[in-house]
Amino acid sequence: MSNDAIVLLKDDHKEIRKLFRDFQNAGPDAHAEKQRIVDSIIEALTVHTYLENECMYPAVRKLIPEIDSDILESYEEHHVADVLVSELATMKPEDERFDAKATVLIESVSHHIEEEEENWFPNVRESLGRKKLQDIGAQMVELREKAPTSPAQPSALKKVIDAVIS
Repeated sequence: MSNDAIVLLKDDHKEIRKLFRDFQNAGPDAHAEKQRIVDSIIEALTVHTYLENECMYPAVRKLIPEIDSDILESYEEHHVADVLVSELATMKPEDERFDAKATVLIESVSHHIEEEEENWFPNVRESLGRKKLQDIGAQMVELREKAPTSPAQPSALKKVIDAVIS
């Protein structure tokens, strides 16, 4: 298995896309299956956004300052996903807006993944090269072990930010 940061993130994207397809293919009355799939989506997205927010984005922001606006946009797209994930985590498949909220999450995250893979990743790979991406990937592998798996588990960064604000 490669420790290249982009390869690791693309592997996450594949898993997330599969979960999205599973949800979209579940029948309208497959409540238990939809709950299981959404729980898996929540976990996968929570871990993935944590790795990007805590490791990949800060590293790239430092090393390639000219793409700062792209990173800020990605942070905002993550924020939107985090809000939807937090709301979905409190809902049941029988709730009237459950499917609609999951669909909006899927559409939003799919757009984000597409932008990363088609535009952002190629630019980052060209600018950083293999060795630096492997170094960042190694940090991501370590961070994955302590990554939160649900929106109820605040990240270390959020705890620091909350402490500073209060």
